[in-house]
Amino acid sequence: MAINDDIQLVTGAGGFIGGHLVGRLLAEGKRVRAVDQKSLDQWYQLHQDAENLVLDLRKAESCQEAARGTRWIYHLASDMGGMGFIESHKAECMISVLIDAHMLLAARDQGCERFFYASTACVYPESRQDHTDVNPLREDQVYPAQPEDGYGWEKLYAERLCRHFREDYGLSSRIARYHAVFGEQGTFDGGREKAPAALCRKIALAKLTGTKTLDIWGDGKQTRSFLYIDEAIEGTRRIMEGEVSSPFNLGSDNLVTINQLADLIEEIAGVQLERHYNLSAPQGVRGRCSDNTLIHQSLDWSPSLPLRHGIERTYRWIHDQVAASLIR
Repeated sequence: MAINDDIQLVTGAGGFIGGHLVGRLLAEGKRVRAVDQKSLDQWYQLHQDAENLVLDLRKAESCQEAARGTRWIYHLASDMGGMGFIESHKAECMISVLIDAHMLLAARDQGCERFFYASTACVYPESRQDHTDVNPLREDQVYPAQPEDGYGWEKLYAERLCRHFREDYGLSSRIARYHAVFGEQGTFDGGREKAPAALCRKIALAKLTGTKTLDIWGDGKQTRSFLYIDEAIEGTRRIMEGEVSSPFNLGSDNLVTINQLADLIEEIAGVQLERHYNLSAPQGVRGRCSDNTLIHQSLDWSPSLPLRHGIERTYRWIHDQVAASLIR
């Protein structure tokens, strides 16, 4: 494919989803500017064919620099992590409002044509997620608002901000509400990891060290749907290129318990561990699943890969990272 002369900006490019997205855009022949606050040696993936910039997007002038000369912006930059992080860092999560507001202003000022916003399933009312056999969440159920405190409120506010920038300034926006994205080249330790990566790490470490126990946050009966990174990137591209400006769920509709997820990883690893349930650890909502009716009807596509497909690849990658760390 011939290279497009128009620059496409990815913020949060040093992060998990951002790194994969930059790789996809480059593979499509796009000209990509990749921006993150972290130093380049801390990026999960560093693509040499991109224009890689280290900028603090909490500052208005950095956002203007990042957006200059760009046509489309994929805005993924955010201070976030798994449930252990967002439940104990509510103020830090909400400070991302600076990043979102300044990036939207920069997109307007620099004449960008289209703005993708990475939102989250945490915007949905907690009252709709208080039992394990939860009904899948539809996009129109986000109001009356009762999102996850801190992180969810900030994301819901930014969704509204995108809407009003579209109405007031004509900035075309697209929004995806990601549901528990997992995969290789992401966080698997340090406190920001999500359940699939955390369980992969714990089970890999147990296998490598001969440990016989597995610590699980909660009672293991919590339910979630998990989306593999390849489908998250495919959905992101389809949403961005589509003509629907209202938010889409971007997640799997395959509901599983945390125990079932652990069963699958243990099967892949070839171990069976004694489970210890930490009921005092952060657990989030009781159940959450994506309703994919809207994305299927609007884009003639929805995630369909079986959970095992992504978990096998994720476990193998995390196993290798853990094994390498043990011999350092």
